[in-house]
Amino acid sequence: QVQLVESGGGLVQPGGSLRLSCAASGIIFRINAMGWYRQAPGKQRELVASITSAGSTNYVDPVKGRFTISRDNAKNAVYLQMNSLKPEDTAVYYCNLYPRTPALMTTGYWGQGTQVTVSS
Repeated sequence: QVQLVESGGGLVQPGGSLRLSCAASGIIFRINAMGWYRQAPGKQRELVASITSAGSTNYVDPVKGRFTISRDNAKNAVYLQMNSLKPEDTAVYYCNLYPRTPALMTTGYWGQGTQVTVSS
């Protein structure tokens, strides 16, 4: 079964950086597209960035130019480098397979996530 373990979150000042990591198991990682998602308090979970099995990336507009998604198939890991962080980036960040249907964005399997708080 799928298991996803996110790490690397924390408290950072506006303009700071964090690097999130996600360790995946229970899937044939190298053939799957992966995504980073986030859920802010009182809001629905949303996609932040995605990466295909071949390494092509895509980002939502609010994070373009600031976040970078990458993967290491040998380690079954996906990463999210976050620079120039803003208070509105505050959320719990999750990794998962990409894409996720609207139903799976709220149900299905999700790891515990990692909290990112951007505040002075």
